[in-house]
Amino acid sequence: MNAEFHTDLLAWYDRHAADLPWRATRDPYRVWLSEVMLQQTQVETVKPYYARFLAAYPTVQALAAARLDDVLKLWEGLGYYSRARSLHRAAQAIVQQHGGQFPAEAAALEKLPGVGRYTAGAVASIAFDQPTPVVDGNVIRVLARLLDLPDDVTQAAVQARLWQTASAWMPRERPGDYNQALMELGRVVCRPRRPRCAVCPIRQHCLAAARGTQAQRPVKTRRPIAPHYDVTAGLIWDDQGRLLIAQRPPDGLLGGLWEFPGGKQEPGETLPACLRRELREELGIEVEVGELFVRVRHAFTHFRITLHAFDCRYLGGPPQALGVQAWAWAAPNELGRYSFGKADRDIIRALHDRRGWLL
Repeated sequence: MNAEFHTDLLAWYDRHAADLPWRATRDPYRVWLSEVMLQQTQVETVKPYYARFLAAYPTVQALAAARLDDVLKLWEGLGYYSRARSLHRAAQAIVQQHGGQFPAEAAALEKLPGVGRYTAGAVASIAFDQPTPVVDGNVIRVLARLLDLPDDVTQAAVQARLWQTASAWMPRERPGDYNQALMELGRVVCRPRRPRCAVCPIRQHCLAAARGTQAQRPVKTRRPIAPHYDVTAGLIWDDQGRLLIAQRPPDGLLGGLWEFPGGKQEPGETLPACLRRELREELGIEVEVGELFVRVRHAFTHFRITLHAFDCRYLGGPPQALGVQAWAWAAPNELGRYSFGKADRDIIRALHDRRGWLL
C-alpha cells in the first residue's frame, strides 16, 4: 500500500483516536495488560478492570508475586479466565527469565506463556516502535474490504495471506499508532454491519467500497450450532449452615475458579443421579439431593449449558480433592472471598435474593 494510505489513516487517527487509559503510556506492562484484557472483550467493559488491576498490581513484579487466587478474583466477571492464568505465568517468566524487563522483539515476546502473534506484535509495535504487524478481527475486516477479498477469512491459508499483507503494508514510522489506527478504524468505522464508508478516511484505497461489495466482506463460514449440555451443581449444607465449594483444576475451562461442585449429565441419567455420581467422583462424599433451587443458563464460546443447582444435605465421607484442585466449607457471607465463574455467581445472587443473606 502506498504512502498516501498511511498518511490518510494516521491523520484520521490523530484527529479521532478514542481517549483510552492505555494509550497514555508506552510502558510495555500496561500495553500488554490492556491487549490481553481487550481480547474478545469490549472496550467499555475493560476500562474499570484495567484501572482496578493496575491499582492492585502496578508493575509486572507485583503481578508475578501475587497469589493466583487473588489475580482470578480481581479478574472475576471479565471472562476467558485462561487469560488471567497466562498473564500471571508470563509475569513470573518476565521476572525470573528477563530480570523484570519485557523483551522488545516480537519473537521473544511470543515465547512468554499465553502470548500469541497478535499480542506480541501489539506490544512490540506500541511499546517498542518495532514495525511488527497485528491481525485481529477488526484488522481482518479492514484488510478484507480493502482487498475486496472473496475468500473465507476463517481458513488458515487466507489468514496467512492477511498476515503477509499486514506485514508488507507495515510502515517504519509510527508502527504502534498505525496498528492502533487500523484496529480503531475497524471498531468504529469499518464495522461488521452498516460500515460507515461515507466517513472512512481510506475509502479511496478500498476495492470493496469501489465495487459496492463491502456488505459481503469479509467472507466467513457460518459457525455450527453450539451444543447444549445439562449440568448439575450441589448446594451442600453442613450442620453449621456452611456450603461446600470446590476449586476447579488449574488448567482447562474456568481453571482455578471456585464452584458449587457437580458436573455434566450423562445420557440416560437423572439429574439427581448425575449430581450424586459427580460428588463421589470429585470429592468422595455422599449427599441427599433435595429440591431444585435454581436453573441458570449460560453460553460459553463453543457450547451452552443449563446449570441445575440442587439443595443438598451432606451425609458423610470426608471431602477429598479427587477431581478438584481444593475444597472448602464457607458460610454464605464468606463466598465473596472466592472467585467464581458467571453461572455460579448467578447462583450466589439467587441465594442472596431468595434468602436475604448479605453476600
